[in-house]
Amino acid sequence: MIKKYQFSKYLKTGLFLLLITFSFMAAAHTKKANKTGILLVSFGSSYPETRATFQHIEAEVKATFPDLEIHWAFTSKIIRNKLRSRGETIDSPAEALAKMGEEGFTNVAVQSLHVIPGEEYENLKTTVEAFSGMPKGIDQVQLGKPLLYHQNDIENLGDVLLQNLPKGMVEGDVVVFMGHGTHHPANVYYPGMQYYLWQKHSNVFLATVEGYPELNQVIEKLETRKVNKVWLLPFMTIAGDHARNDMAGEEEESWKSVLEARGYKTEAVLRGMADQDNVVRIWIEHLKEVLIELKSK
Repeated sequence: MIKKYQFSKYLKTGLFLLLITFSFMAAAHTKKANKTGILLVSFGSSYPETRATFQHIEAEVKATFPDLEIHWAFTSKIIRNKLRSRGETIDSPAEALAKMGEEGFTNVAVQSLHVIPGEEYENLKTTVEAFSGMPKGIDQVQLGKPLLYHQNDIENLGDVLLQNLPKGMVEGDVVVFMGHGTHHPANVYYPGMQYYLWQKHSNVFLATVEGYPELNQVIEKLETRKVNKVWLLPFMTIAGDHARNDMAGEEEESWKSVLEARGYKTEAVLRGMADQDNVVRIWIEHLKEVLIELKSK
């Protein structure tokens, strides 16, 4: 016969082993609670005037995905340093993703706010791939396409731009969009967009600061027709440094000065493409694709 104190001892041991077993079973079946977030990534700008554009982008994204937390990052180190010298903190993509991992995000949709899939986009893609599935970090990180990626992006953007030409335009006026341009193969999106615009409106041109087509090539076209006024608009996410100085500045080499020196009347419109709702919708559609993919995994 088992003595009373022995029975009590066996009971305590059995309960302890049972508790340990249940603990291991619970741990084996416990997964991190899903937490999805959005990281919006732009090249960035140090101009205070561009804040309204970034706020507009965030407001449109928030209206579409009201339940998801939104974070920001700038890819330009120079701009981040300028902002930090003023006491403003903005993360790099890697810093932002590391923080989101620490905050418990399991899925992050990173949306590029770049115009083309050039060098900045490729560098961002490398960062995103490095963070996806990192031990004790974010489970899944997916990158959304830039503004122009598919053929229908060119068509959609071109139609939006043509629907929002300056209201003061009259017969004989032309529009010249300023794109950034690049030595990266993705520069082909600029002549591709120019071709599409010409199919719809022969007086709408696109040139770049650092790629092809160039302003001189546009001027050659202008010299073959009677021009009343040249409107200058940024073919960029925001109206930042290039738009305010290289396009509309008073310096001798600005597009405004070059055109005026040739006798053209000019008027610059400092409005980034992201100031237009329907342009932001193109990025949002790319973001939707990413979030659907994250949910399916």
